[in-house]
Amino acid sequence: MDIHITIEGRRDLTGQLYRQLRSGILDGRLPAGERLPSTRDLATQLGVSRKTTLEAFERLGAEGYLVSRPGDGTFVAEGLMRLPAKTERGQSAPSTADASHARHKTVLPRALPVWGAFTDARSLPRPTDALDADFAGGVTDKTQFPFDAWRRCVHHALRIQARGRGTYREAAGDPDLRLAIARYLAYSRAVASDPDGVVVTQGAQQAIDLLARVMIRPGDVVAVEDPGYPPVRSCFAALGARVADIPVDAQGLVVAKLPDDARIVYVTPSHQFPLGMPMSLERRVELLEWARHRGALIIEDDYDGEFRFEGRPMEPLKSLDRAGLVAYVGTFSKTIFPELRIGYCVPPATLVDALLKVRFVTDHHSCALTQSALAQFMLGGDFAKHLRRIHKHYSARRERVLAHLHGGLSAWLDPIVPVAGIHLVALLAPPLDEARVIGAAREAGVGLHGLSMFFNKAPARNGFLFGYGGVDADTIDRGLGRLAGVLRELTV
Repeated sequence: MDIHITIEGRRDLTGQLYRQLRSGILDGRLPAGERLPSTRDLATQLGVSRKTTLEAFERLGAEGYLVSRPGDGTFVAEGLMRLPAKTERGQSAPSTADASHARHKTVLPRALPVWGAFTDARSLPRPTDALDADFAGGVTDKTQFPFDAWRRCVHHALRIQARGRGTYREAAGDPDLRLAIARYLAYSRAVASDPDGVVVTQGAQQAIDLLARVMIRPGDVVAVEDPGYPPVRSCFAALGARVADIPVDAQGLVVAKLPDDARIVYVTPSHQFPLGMPMSLERRVELLEWARHRGALIIEDDYDGEFRFEGRPMEPLKSLDRAGLVAYVGTFSKTIFPELRIGYCVPPATLVDALLKVRFVTDHHSCALTQSALAQFMLGGDFAKHLRRIHKHYSARRERVLAHLHGGLSAWLDPIVPVAGIHLVALLAPPLDEARVIGAAREAGVGLHGLSMFFNKAPARNGFLFGYGGVDADTIDRGLGRLAGVLRELTV
């Protein structure tokens, strides 16, 4: 038998022998038809009990790797395709046995080429503990979250689950949570919806993906804002859509630039991502009228519209929609924290049935325990209290960031002042280079995240996205004070 077997220690002896023999067979070191020593002789050679070798042989035989011929011995089974040996780089390595197996060339599975062309959503700004002040967007302050109240809600949900049977739940989501979301949207966002018309999802991204799946055929046109949110663009392209990049101006998406054959228009009207301006009422009405004549779906992503700091709240597109054209998408990632992975969609009635079918065949439903706890958190009033409290903190942080941008940083940065959200954008004055400033700031312990990455076809603008959800007032002062020093050195 041309194979080396090493027994280490005295634990799992049968498993060690089984794995090494199996590996030898798959690698081709034990070719088909090879006769193995008897279990008694092998046990003597290895210094183990015959019971150990017998169990290993029986397992290999049961799985089809070995065959026993009474009176003749035990042999490696015929017809097993050997796996190629690997080099350190993971490539197939030549061996003396390759010639006899040339016809069994290994063809590895490959992802569709289109994925290689996408902007990697994982490359979006992420906070890091290695920096003293990190202004990444989309980050919330968990120190302000009422975990004691949340713990009570989780315990309540556990008690409910302990009394029930182990079954799958509704694809649309927990009924109590859908009721809580419907009440919340009617009160805070003027979005009237029946609980049966609410679909609970794994965050806003899944809601958008589900809508795209029921609407898009390969080759269909989908319009997105430019600049905009890269993962959404990639989601549409992954389903075979032709993505049209539509510019934005001070009033939001430029409706006049929309292609007539667009099946979906994706917008962030309450707080345009990333620039921050709200879509004007005139532009909202224009967009609804455009969609009404073409049967297009408008996906309204209200990702952080709960945090409005100036002026009268703008009505969501969904509240203006009388024809059933708008799918309203929201998330708890900004109001609670991203790890919760709960979002929701209020689609047109014509899409609800198809959405639930798609949800059923993808992941069926979100975590039932989390949904039940969140329903209790909302219906019991804790969510509303949390929003009021955190709104004050974010408002104060927004003012602190703007004070620096209008003060010590005004020579280099020109802020686009938003009326809502937990981030703002500031444009970088030429001839400073965005990447160079980011690198120098990082050396000073300050995390900056560039604006240019959010542009696709529109001419990129240099600047930074300042998220203030995850940085307290003292950190803002310290970080932006250091940034002023960095910019001063770069312009000397």
